[in-house]
Amino acid sequence: MRLKPSVVLRLYSLCGILIQVAATKSKTKGSQGQFPLTQNVTVIEGETATLTCRVDQNDNTSLQWSNPAQQTLYFDDKKALRDNRIELLRASWHELTIRVTDVSLSDEGQYTCSLFTMPVKTSKAFLTVLGVPESPQITGFVSPVMEGDRMELTCKTSGSKPAADIRWFKNDKEVKDVKYLKEEDANRKTFTVSSTMNFKADRSDDGAVVSCRVDHESLHSSPQIAMQVLEIHYIPSVKIIPSTLWPEEGQSITLICESKGKPLPDPVLWTKDGGELPDPERMIVNGRELNIHMLNKTDNGTYRCEAENSIGLNSAEYVLIIRDPNGYPGPTGTDHAVIGGIVAVVVFVTLCSIILLGRYLARHKGTYLTNEAKGAEDAPDADTAIINAEGSQVNAEEKKEYFI
Repeated sequence: MRLKPSVVLRLYSLCGILIQVAATKSKTKGSQGQFPLTQNVTVIEGETATLTCRVDQNDNTSLQWSNPAQQTLYFDDKKALRDNRIELLRASWHELTIRVTDVSLSDEGQYTCSLFTMPVKTSKAFLTVLGVPESPQITGFVSPVMEGDRMELTCKTSGSKPAADIRWFKNDKEVKDVKYLKEEDANRKTFTVSSTMNFKADRSDDGAVVSCRVDHESLHSSPQIAMQVLEIHYIPSVKIIPSTLWPEEGQSITLICESKGKPLPDPVLWTKDGGELPDPERMIVNGRELNIHMLNKTDNGTYRCEAENSIGLNSAEYVLIIRDPNGYPGPTGTDHAVIGGIVAVVVFVTLCSIILLGRYLARHKGTYLTNEAKGAEDAPDADTAIINAEGSQVNAEEKKEYFI
């Protein structure tokens, strides 16, 4: 059987279509596993970012990196954008890796890796750029500060992204009662952060170290710290400390005037009973110490120590009592005096009790009638005894018995 030429032509066309469909199906089947793989990247401003795109199965299909503005950076191993900071690290059918040095905040955004199959397949990688906070500074401190004044210290840092965290410490102890303020910088990308600590100056704060600590993820757990040493001026505090608590005649005693103040009060002034020291030869002042030699009863009295600085004056008093060495010393003499007092009180109470008892008995001395006088002894019953007793009152005078 002989086919017509038109039929043969149709058969050839049909075979071509079948072959083309088979080829397309084969190519589509081979490209089903071709998916680009990328990862998000976080980098600190000024450092280097590496962007990698990988394909596990690739039948010689091209790879391309483009920036957030959809500008092509690299097409396979060919550089498309003139930027000296962008370099090619690796280019193959399975990987396209580029590097961006000296990253700036403007480089942040979504980067795209494209695999030019039919259709084109893409994968996104977001580049996050961290803004490093500037070194913090403490403002508001004016030296010196007077005790009782209010202090307001402010710590400030700029350029952080995201906003940095500020913490206050006083001698390594964290201060919680502070105010925090966050403001966006002019570039609308970074932040200026400030924190204020407000407190009342106290003498215990003199010499204290106040520190402002800035924490941020870009600092790699090494916070930035600003420090300020406080200087507080205050009126002196005064206390007198004796060298012995029980001074005796003939001994010596030293009275130490302990004074603390800022500025340091120096020298101190010693007085006795509101006047000058009466015996300068035995009463010698040495700095803050008053030494009294060969004590006697005339040294008894109130000694006063005064300390003054530019803030004010303060004083303390000490009552000196000289004890007789032949008497009961110190606490033992006190114990005997207490015991003697107790004995005297007991004797006094006993005498008073005896006197009161005697007066009571004397006031109740009286008479009573015996049964015989009352006529109750021979009575047959109680009623008869009562009648006989009433009738016998006339003769009762002869039968009285006295009780003393």
